[in-house]
Amino acid sequence: MNVVFNIIVILIVIAAILLVAVVLLQNGKDGGLATNFTSANQTLGVRQTATILEKATWYLVAFILVLSIVSVFTLRSGKVAAGDDMGAEILNEAAAPAEDIAVPQIDPSALEIPAETPAE
Repeated sequence: MNVVFNIIVILIVIAAILLVAVVLLQNGKDGGLATNFTSANQTLGVRQTATILEKATWYLVAFILVLSIVSVFTLRSGKVAAGDDMGAEILNEAAAPAEDIAVPQIDPSALEIPAETPAE
């Protein structure tokens, strides 16, 4: 594989571990989904400014998203540059005739169908 791809994957794993830690450090909102439907003041009222942990969550999510997209292009360009295109290799093998397969010969006399007896 490509060295750049491996570095990007390692960065994504580190960012994911940091994201888990940041989410676990945040305070809960008490009540979950039901809180939004019972109190209109919380939904339509003044919202608290984002804390450092909330900002870190969004930055880490954006970082993982960008690195994931970049990794796709890095892997694709690495395969083309190295000539290690697995898809073309599989297609070439599928298009090649199978010469090693032995087809058994069937004796036509063995295919005789017995005549049915008339029903009484």
